Amino acid sequence: MRVSVLQENLAKGLSIVGRAVSSRSTLPVLGNVLLSTDEGRLKLAATNLEIGISCWLGAQVEDEGAITLPARLLTDWVNSMPPEKISLDMVVRTMSLNLKCARFESNIKGIDASEFPLIPTADGEGALCLQPAALRKMVDQVVFAASTDESRPALTGVLARFEGERLTLAATDGYRLSVRRTMLPRPAPEDLAIIIPARSLAEVSRISGEANPDKDVEVTVASARNQMLFRIFGKGDAEQSGFHQVDLVSQLIDAKFPDFNAIIPKNYATRTVLDTAAFAKASRVASLFARDSANNVKLQVAPGSDTVPGQLVVRANSAEMGDNVCELDALVEGNQVEIAFNVRYLMDVLGVIDTPTVVLETTQSMRPGVIRPVGTGPEEFTHVIMPMQLTR
Repeated sequence: MRVSVLQENLAKGLSIVGRAVSSRSTLPVLGNVLLSTDEGRLKLAATNLEIGISCWLGAQVEDEGAITLPARLLTDWVNSMPPEKISLDMVVRTMSLNLKCARFESNIKGIDASEFPLIPTADGEGALCLQPAALRKMVDQVVFAASTDESRPALTGVLARFEGERLTLAATDGYRLSVRRTMLPRPAPEDLAIIIPARSLAEVSRISGEANPDKDVEVTVASARNQMLFRIFGKGDAEQSGFHQVDLVSQLIDAKFPDFNAIIPKNYATRTVLDTAAFAKASRVASLFARDSANNVKLQVAPGSDTVPGQLVVRANSAEMGDNVCELDALVEGNQVEIAFNVRYLMDVLGVIDTPTVVLETTQSMRPGVIRPVGTGPEEFTHVIMPMQLTR
């Protein structure tokens, strides 16, 4: 293998596939990145057997070949180089790669590419197409609510339910629930419900942030192999920093997801409409005083009158640090209510809502609260938060 590639391109490619490198595997090759030539491009690939990422970069290919190199060493070396062309020359006899950039030259020992696991790639057949920005927004609005507790595998993933032209994503950790719905450009080949690891979707979101906005992300479900495949097209070519294409393959979680529709309250006693940015800022300030009390923040909602606007009061108290009160004007419909939430959960959901106003629906102090963006219907984005014990 003899290849030349821009330092910026190689650094970008390694940052993309590096998230799939295994850090705790008994197989040494899983700690490596595969470098191979493919139709005049340089292909990088990494896998931990749960998620596999392949990335194609623009490059000048003189000789075909493939090798795997230690991911951490290669990434650190490339990131240390000046923004110039890097020459890669494989030495088959020693199973190593000679790297040259400007006045630097190194030799890194690798492992034969034949030992690297095969990573499936999408072929585009039967793929659903989603606009990159829309997909990223959907994922960002649910993935943060997934659990990190491996003892409940179903909750560490995101439910993806395909029903005709509708796609629903849902995630919960038992204390909060995020549901995002959208209409597909065309119906799914079949109705199905699968659970995708939250980590895999987070990677899809990260990569799609640099995708070509004019090319849709292709999504394919290989149910026979229990896998989900994403193909993301980039803007890169041989003369600029970027990638041509990324294929991400993720194993699915074989478990039963809870009935999330049963968790969403069907009605409310109080409906409070607030400025999103003001509510987010009040929550951030309250969090400074709520650290010592399990992030417990009290919300007091009071309806207005003909002369006085409705009000939401955000209170946080720390026995050691002090207390904080913030008053927000609000449009309040219904009864006065007092309820407590984990302020970190409030900050998380308000951080993924991009509408100017947001609505908080509540029934009573020990019943779940619902947060929705104003301007989209309940069929778009719904977030449910379980309340905390009110402290006096």
